[in-house]
Amino acid sequence: MGIFMLIILFFVIFLIFSSVVSVRQGTACTVERFGRYTHTLSPGLNFITPIMDSVRVLNMMEQVQDVPSQEIISKDNAMVKVDGVIFFQILDAAKAAYEVRNLEYAILNLVTTNIRTVMGSMNLDDVLSERDQINARLLRVVDEATTPWGVKVTRIEIKDITPPRDLVESMARQMKAEREKRANILEAEGFRQAAVLKAEGEKQSNILKAEGQRGAAFLLAEAREREALAEAKATQLVSQAVANGNVTAINYFVALKYTEALKEIASAKNQKLIMIPLEASNLIGSLAGVGEIAKEVFGADKDPVS
Repeated sequence: MGIFMLIILFFVIFLIFSSVVSVRQGTACTVERFGRYTHTLSPGLNFITPIMDSVRVLNMMEQVQDVPSQEIISKDNAMVKVDGVIFFQILDAAKAAYEVRNLEYAILNLVTTNIRTVMGSMNLDDVLSERDQINARLLRVVDEATTPWGVKVTRIEIKDITPPRDLVESMARQMKAEREKRANILEAEGFRQAAVLKAEGEKQSNILKAEGQRGAAFLLAEAREREALAEAKATQLVSQAVANGNVTAINYFVALKYTEALKEIASAKNQKLIMIPLEASNLIGSLAGVGEIAKEVFGADKDPVS
């Protein structure tokens, strides 16, 4: 009798402990009664019916899964190796447990097939340069397909895209040729700009030179004009003096021209020795006439003052 009561006591204790379920944070438990889903247990302390109920634990945190490397053929028949990574989170524990068998395997195969579909419809250049667009298209398609499973796909990232070795070498040669082309273009552009600047400088120099020559010509013409006016004035004065019978003025004019002629002969570059018959008395007489004119002029200037 005592042994029987002890067995019953142990059985009751077992039932009490079996009815208590502690659910950890970040997980959820689906409850099945005789194999049929009844409800979901949230994190914390929960109670179930012993023996009749069974629980299934699901991870409700965001999970990461690698996509193995695979070979795909692009639209322009280039073969590349691609791998990636998936980020997903279970939002509905019941759907994730009962809508699909082996959830992670299903998501992995769904992503793998869609990578082939999306990247196979693109040219190799687009595959290599538009990774963000590929990720966005994959995320949209896979997230829509996994929504009935109670799963939210948060991100899909393509990690590595590896073209064949010969294709990599061809791309390297193409990039080198493109860089050399840009360098040649920049060098030619530099030469062109240098030539333009040089021509512009020469143009400005010629303009300034022409302006200088024009100014010099203007000043020279003005000087000649003044000289001609002075010469005309002197000739007029001499003519008036001759008309008035002033012999001194005539002597001054002749002496001036005579002296200028001697100066031109003496300053000639090809003349080393000059032999000219010179009547000194005539020249001295002419100079005396110059003195007389000066006296008359200065005397005329002083008379009004006195």
